This record gives sequence, C-alpha cells and structure tokens, in this order.
Amino acid sequence: MAEANEAQAANELMRLAKAIARANWLYHAEDAPEISDAEYDALVRRNAELEAAYPHLIRADSPSSKVGHEVAASPLSKVRHEVRMMSLDNAFSPDEVAEFLARVRRFLALPEDAPVAVTAEDKIDGLSCSLRYESGKLVRAATRGDGQVGEDVTPNVAHIADIPQQLTGEVPEIFEVRGEVYMEKAAFLALNATLMDEARAVAEARGEAFDDSKVRQFANPRNAAAGSLRQKDASVTAKRPLRFWAHGWGAASAVPGETQHEVIGKITEWGLPVSPDFRLCQSLEDMLAAYEAIRAARATLPYEIDGVVYKVDRLDWQSRLGFVAKAPRWGLAHKFPAERAETVLEAIDIQVGRTGKLTPVGRLKPVLVGGVTVTNVTLHNRDEIARLGVRPGDRVVLQRAGDVIPQVVDNLTREQERAAYAFPDHCPQCGCEAVAEKGEVDVRCTAGLICPAQRTERLKHFVSRAALDIEGLGEKTIDEFFALGWLESPADIFRLRLHRAKLLGREGWKEKSVDNLLAAVENKRSPDAARLLFGLGIRHVGAVTARDLLKRFVTLPALRDAAQKAFVAAGELPSDQAAEARTELLSIEGVGPVVVEALGEFFHEEHNREVWDDLLSEVSPPDYVVETKDSEVAGMTVVFTGKLETMSRDEAKSQAEKLGAKAAGTVSPKTDLVVAGPGAGSKLKKAADLGIRVIDEAEWAQIVAAAG
Repeated sequence: MAEANEAQAANELMRLAKAIARANWLYHAEDAPEISDAEYDALVRRNAELEAAYPHLIRADSPSSKVGHEVAASPLSKVRHEVRMMSLDNAFSPDEVAEFLARVRRFLALPEDAPVAVTAEDKIDGLSCSLRYESGKLVRAATRGDGQVGEDVTPNVAHIADIPQQLTGEVPEIFEVRGEVYMEKAAFLALNATLMDEARAVAEARGEAFDDSKVRQFANPRNAAAGSLRQKDASVTAKRPLRFWAHGWGAASAVPGETQHEVIGKITEWGLPVSPDFRLCQSLEDMLAAYEAIRAARATLPYEIDGVVYKVDRLDWQSRLGFVAKAPRWGLAHKFPAERAETVLEAIDIQVGRTGKLTPVGRLKPVLVGGVTVTNVTLHNRDEIARLGVRPGDRVVLQRAGDVIPQVVDNLTREQERAAYAFPDHCPQCGCEAVAEKGEVDVRCTAGLICPAQRTERLKHFVSRAALDIEGLGEKTIDEFFALGWLESPADIFRLRLHRAKLLGREGWKEKSVDNLLAAVENKRSPDAARLLFGLGIRHVGAVTARDLLKRFVTLPALRDAAQKAFVAAGELPSDQAAEARTELLSIEGVGPVVVEALGEFFHEEHNREVWDDLLSEVSPPDYVVETKDSEVAGMTVVFTGKLETMSRDEAKSQAEKLGAKAAGTVSPKTDLVVAGPGAGSKLKKAADLGIRVIDEAEWAQIVAAAG
C-alpha cells in the first residue's frame, strides 16, 4: 500500500481512538451519549477495518482492547469483578457471520463442513449488570463499568421485580448471573413526560416562566435505564419501571450444563427471565433465519433491540476459543442496518486538539435518528469536506451505521450555486499557519506548544483518568491555572504548591479544596511509568503501546535511550547500536515503524527533552514490572513453527499468553523456546544455530497441563 495511505490510516486511527474513548465515557460513565449506537458501531467498525489492514499501526490506546469505560467518580462504591465482563465483536452482513463460523472452525482445527451449534437471541439495548448469588441468595449486584471494576447497585436492583432475591431449585454455591437492565419503550416515554410535568409544576409554584428546553430528559430507553439504576438513593430507582433479563454468567462454583442453552435453561428454572426469542441454531442458514425473524419483529417489540447475539453452544469449545482483547472468540453481535435522516448543516466549527489537528465539526439542525437526537457530527478533515462538498446551509443525509456515531453520507444541495467552504489555513486559536504535512490528510497548527489550545489540551490529557488521573484537576481548572501562568508544562503541576496562598484568595477555592488538590498532586509523585509515558501525549503512543514498551524496557530512561538510538538508525548515520535498538523496538508486538519514528522525533526535539527532564526532576516512577503467571514459560518469548496437529496457531499463541509468555513470530537471540511441529523449516534451523531449546507439540501440551 502507498505511504500516503498508511499515513492517512495512522491519522484516522488516532482520530477514531479519541472519538470512541469520548463516546465510551459519555455512554458508560456519564449516561449522556452524544451519538447513537449506530454511529458508535460505525466508528468501531472503521477502526477494526483499519487495524486489520495496517496491524503495525494498532495504537496503544486502541478501542479494540477496551471494554466500556472506567467507573466515573460516583457516590456508588466500586466492585471488582471476579471474572471480567466482556463485550462482543460486531458483524453487519451475512458474509461476516459466515466468516465468524469459519474462524471458529479454523481456531478449533475442525473440518470446513463440521457442524457448529450456535445459540441466537435478540440483543437488548440496556445496561449490563452482574448478579452474584451465594447459596441461591442475591448478595451483590454490579454494573459492568470497564469490565474489571463496576459500581455496586445491590440496593437498587432490589426494586426490580424481574430479579429474585432468592433463586428456586438446586443452585450452585456461587453463581453470577449476567444480563441487561432495561426500560421498555412505553415506560421511557412516560418517564420523560413525568419529568416534564414535574419541571412545569416547579416553575409554576415559583411563579417562573416555564422553558421546556431546559428540562433534562433521557435521550433513549437505555440512557433512562442506566440513569435510573445508578442512583445513590435507591428510592429513586424504586419509582422507575426497570426490567431485567439474563443472557450469561460469570464466576461460578459449578456450571450446571455442558452447553450454553442448557445453562440458560437452568437460569430460567431458577426464576430469572431470559430473551423470549432465545433459540438454538445448527447452521449458518438457521442463524440468518433467526436474525431475519427477530429483525422483522423489532418494531413491534416493547423494548429496544439493536441486533442478534450468537454464541457457540458447546462450553468446552468456548473455553478453548477463549478471548481476544475485549471480546470472546465464541460470541458475535449481528447488528441491524444503519438508520438515516435528513437535516440542515447550520455551521462548521473548527476544534484544535492537543496534537494541533484542526477537526471540523458540523453543527446541525437537531434531528432524530434511530431514537437519538443528533445535533453535531464530525466532518473528519479537509478532504472529507471537499469530497462531500458541504457548506453551511446545505441539506445533508445522516446515517447511524448499526445505531453508531452519526456521519454525513450525502449532500442533497451540492449543486446549488454557493461558494465552497474554505478550510482555514491558520489556527483559529493562535493565528499561526496550519498545514498538512506530506502524505497526511490532517491539517495541523504549526505553532506546537506555543498554541494555547495544544498546551492546555496536552495538560488535560496528562492529568486525565487514563494517564496520571489527578483528582481535582479538571478541564476548567487547567484552563484557569494556564490563564494565570501557573501551568506551562506537566512539571508545573507538581509546583502548584508554590501558588497555594494566591489560590486561596480566588473565588471558589477554600482551604479544604486547595489542600485536597495539592494532596492529590503529591500522591502522584511516584506514578506508574506507563501512565506517565502515555500522559506525555507522544503521537501514536497510546495506553496499550506505553505498557508494551515499558514491559520490554522496564524504565523510562532505558526506553528514551533506545528511542534516541533508533532515531539515528532511521536517519543518515546508522550504527550497529542504533540498528539493534530499532530492531528491539520493532520486535515489540504492536510497535511498528510509525511508533518508532514518533518516539525518535519526540526525543530528538530539544524542547521535548527539556520537558521530559523537568518532569522527571519532580516525579520518580518506579520500574515497570509485570506480574506473570506461575508456569514454566512465564516471562519467556516463545515461537511456534511448523504444522500444529492438535490445535490452531492462534490457540497455541493464546495458551502462551495465558501462561505469562510472549508469542513471537520470528526466531531471534531473544527467543527462549521454540515449539516445532511437522514441516518446520528455517525457523527450526535458526533456533538450532542459536542454541535455543526446541520442543514438540506434545511437550508443549505437558507444560500447559502442568500450569493448570
């Protein structure tokens, strides 16, 4: 593929990561989505397409590795899930469903025509919830959160009639039922009407004019269900007509069945509702028939659904298939088609991000698309505006793909005689020149940290939850301190104590709030090294890439040394040491030439080195050490070569990762173990030349069995 295409892909992946992260936060943590489910799915789908086409460009903060969003600041206590709550990969066509079955067969090393039974059920649009039963008694209920940590909503679910406090029949000692809390369409409309009536009554009692535009109503039934369940006061939840149905399970002392449909059947016997459309499919044709039947009934259902969920029925196969990043290999969500609507593009605003990128945002005349009111839409970049030919005043067609993030798909007034939109060639924040570098589609402000938008956005990123997570330093506070001249770089955050007296004299700041902020800052003097690296906002270095880099280099100085040497290797003065550093960086899974170049450019810039040194004079991150599982190969680098007869290559790599090992694709001096099957060629020879231990598939199976 052309370099220009690769550069475009890298930039689009960066944009998608930011957009999806924001959407996740608003949806899961704030219960206030800006975009529809279809629009969100479209973003995730586009991200997956690009990552498949350019695997070396996969970002550390890739949305494909995340579930939901970390739990927001909340009066509800946090709960760590014993078994992670995952999400599902999506499909949008019959071909993708067929490929799902093909992947399952390939992974399990089954013949192409081997039957694979699959369950199918409608995918309800609700809030994921886990119910923990001990001896049949409900002891805890928790939201999904980020999949690992959720919120305790035990008192709240006590008011949901569908959720029994005591299960009936013979139940395992411990069993976590997982499902969705939802609100039916009629109840949602009635709730919004009640909120409007209550607001009108308050205004009349105060003798004030009633403004219905200021009444906060729920955007959709899912939003209403989430807002109703996540209440500090359970009596509020009690007044909301919430429902629940189960679709799976988490931690269990025993699983009462050998298949998905058997366990779901037991869950219904215990007194919990499941989807009335739950069914068992024996073939691809059965699956697609189930999809069409559920889709045809969608409009008449009393609740919102956005697709059909398929799950491999055999639990032993589910166990072998395992998981990738955020989703199980044995499950798939087959989403419904996109919904469309027409509206007017009233204005185009330009936002400046922390990397200087100028992002055009379309301001729309509000329009309802798939049950969600849409007022804004990203126009992505200068080229997209030119492709669509959009100008303020145009009538446009919006689409929410599979109920995802809205996108403009057509311009109905393109032919009207009006001047084309002139994309700015100067930054709207600082007035400096804005250009697109060779091979890139994004226009960026050239001012760097001189631009106030970039400086403040970088500081906001540095203190964000995914980075240093400094409580009390929100966006407004960063803007305030920047305007006062107190914050110029990340290190200045750790010098805020010098401004304590002045801060106490400012409106809204009392002694307790000031002391809490300064204490929160001091608490980050020994930050996690990967979070610190991610917080610096180096292009293409997201949260996952930051962790992968630190796993290899352990300390920040060691990473900096390798990055600087690798940058020399990429330039005109290569050396043996530089080439070795570059090779080591490129050997890290998920790190490609784009990341290596970004790291090198960052440390090559003198100002960045000054910022780095200044920051490390204020903080002391400990060495980054990752705990590994107790197995013979924990911490090793393992290479599989030749034909594996009892498992697929993917399953073997998955086993290695579960044992705390790294599965690499090539043999090098850093390889610790080679697992060779029949037909092993050059890799086996290279292992012999390097004196690396080689075992066969049977010996590998013994290592896996010994680790439990």
